[in-house]
Amino acid sequence: MASTAVMAAVRARVDALWSRTPVRYPNEADPDDGLQVPADKEPFLALQYPIADEEQITVGAPGDNVFREEGVIRFVLQIPRGAGTEEYSGWLDELRAAFRGKQFGGVTTYAASPATLDDRNDDGSYWALSCAVPYKFDLFG
Repeated sequence: MASTAVMAAVRARVDALWSRTPVRYPNEADPDDGLQVPADKEPFLALQYPIADEEQITVGAPGDNVFREEGVIRFVLQIPRGAGTEEYSGWLDELRAAFRGKQFGGVTTYAASPATLDDRNDDGSYWALSCAVPYKFDLFG
């Protein structure tokens, strides 16, 4: 999982730029209903951080060394089954553009993957469209 600083920077950017659906951040329930998914089956966006790693990239300056965290931000747009994908894939494209090749809160992002489908889409009430955005974040210490 990403560091606290990375998740805070991503959250601030999503909160500022995304208004199409409610957002579910890792391990947070909706304060209104206590559930992870909307009861009305409306679309929602979930954020995940499936990969993160850190390495030391400078040596020899105690207290001033640079450590680099690299990982992936995964955006999962959950849409109602049977609703088609054209409109929603456009929404995901907007999100990809908002995070592609950007710098914010010390985070640098790179190329955003095109939308991918989840092989389990035939199960459950929702259909998942997702994209992944690699990032780096430098820490000093």
